[in-house]
Amino acid sequence: MTVSRTSAGRQVPSRTGGPAPSGGPRRLVGLLRPAQAAASGLLLYASFPPRPLWWLAPVAFALLASSIRGRRPRAGFGYGYLAGLGFFLPLLMWTGEEVGPLPWLALAAVQALFIAAAGSALALVGRLPGWPVWAAAVWVTAEAARARLPFGGFPWGKVAFGQAEGWFLPLAAVGGTALVGFAVALCGFALADLVHRLKRPRSRTAALAALAAAVTPVAAAFAASPLVSTRPEDGTATAAVIQGNVPRLGLDFNDQRRAVLDNHARRTMELADDVRAGRVPRPDFVLWPENSSDLDPYRNTDARAVIQQAVAAIGAPTSVGAVITPDTGTLRNTQILWDPRRGPVDEYDKRRIQPFGEYIPLRSLVRFFSSDVDRVKRDFGAGRDVGVFTMAGTRVGLVTCYENAFDDTVRDTVTAGAQVLSVPSNNATFGRTEMTYQQLAMSRLRAVEHSRTVLVPVTSGVSAVILPDGTVTQRTGQFVPAALVAKVPRRSSLTPATRFGPLPEAALVALATAALAAAAIRAAHDRITTRRRTAGANAGN
Repeated sequence: MTVSRTSAGRQVPSRTGGPAPSGGPRRLVGLLRPAQAAASGLLLYASFPPRPLWWLAPVAFALLASSIRGRRPRAGFGYGYLAGLGFFLPLLMWTGEEVGPLPWLALAAVQALFIAAAGSALALVGRLPGWPVWAAAVWVTAEAARARLPFGGFPWGKVAFGQAEGWFLPLAAVGGTALVGFAVALCGFALADLVHRLKRPRSRTAALAALAAAVTPVAAAFAASPLVSTRPEDGTATAAVIQGNVPRLGLDFNDQRRAVLDNHARRTMELADDVRAGRVPRPDFVLWPENSSDLDPYRNTDARAVIQQAVAAIGAPTSVGAVITPDTGTLRNTQILWDPRRGPVDEYDKRRIQPFGEYIPLRSLVRFFSSDVDRVKRDFGAGRDVGVFTMAGTRVGLVTCYENAFDDTVRDTVTAGAQVLSVPSNNATFGRTEMTYQQLAMSRLRAVEHSRTVLVPVTSGVSAVILPDGTVTQRTGQFVPAALVAKVPRRSSLTPATRFGPLPEAALVALATAALAAAAIRAAHDRITTRRRTAGANAGN
């Protein structure tokens, strides 16, 4: 029997029975929660492509909840940070592929702070009835903040982007990434609550409620399945996706800019030979990737001639990714609509440009940590207008590479009239890392979210054709020249997710805010009550 003290200072026998744990076991118990938190982040990472282990995500949330619930917000912050590091350190390893570990570690450390803040909030709302719902809304709120701050945000690693293979995917057509993330988190948190309730024989009703909360997101996803369709609403179009490949991997791939351009022109002319020979159907339009011509075709007559020759050979309007270099001001990452007879007829300038990649914020400060910032000698500027090309009667919406991670940028391309989406990208900088597969999964989710075919031309792979149900019908390997030709459905109807836009996310943020306010009021009331009881007990003595 051990002895403890009451709040009034009296000694009373403890009901725990047996000796107190020794130092060794106590230390092991103390390490259990931190280990669970870190493991939850690792499991969440493991649920992302290229692994088809999407079902690990709810398990990760269940483990996160078990490490945080019942703890104070300060402890929740620490456990959340461990989970964030467990997730982002392996997920974002590709960011240090060519520039060393410092940028990768710094990015992961900053992104983990958002998970830490979520952990603190989870500890607070975990004391409320129905806590799995509020906790899932808190997670979506953290993702919403991360998608906007700092430097315009970094949505990479949203839970929804790991669910391209999973049961929750149809929910993207209802409420976009926010609803998918909410469903996955709710399922996981409810599983943790269910396990907790099952340990208490008298909590049968509460256990049933937890089970219902865990099952409801899955049932809702199956109920949303009729929204997912590949039926052509506006007929079909035959599209060609060109992957020219690059001379070598790494940051210096574009030192041979002419070679990259020649590769894409050559593969396009080989496709033209295949069309004339009847080996493949003639495409209605052709898509080249981002940076397929880093030589400005408006200033370089040789580059213009090479592009014109290739486009004339295939005889179809072609979207060409080029870097435009004005005499003054910023560079432009541009897609040029190139007509076989008239040459350049339309442009789209990338609107979401990558901080520390396409432009360098705080350049003098960042240079102190890494001289690689000076590889970006001249910053890119952001475009303003939505990009939709009319290509042989098909309205092709343009979402260039990094833009694909941002909900609003993809949505307004669809609402501007896109019947098909193109995601031209350049992944050569990141070698053979998981980055390209993570990005491909984003395109699969966007296909379902907006019920559009998504065509993905990439300089070095993986290029792909994705139907509106998220199915990848064709894909290339990495660092090989290739051309994909496919007949794809054109669609113009708008899914609920497209119509609602940011409203589902805003509703969940409001829900989380209300829950946090209620939890804070409740915690304050409990502290006041405790103080009064303590004061009364002391007065009685």
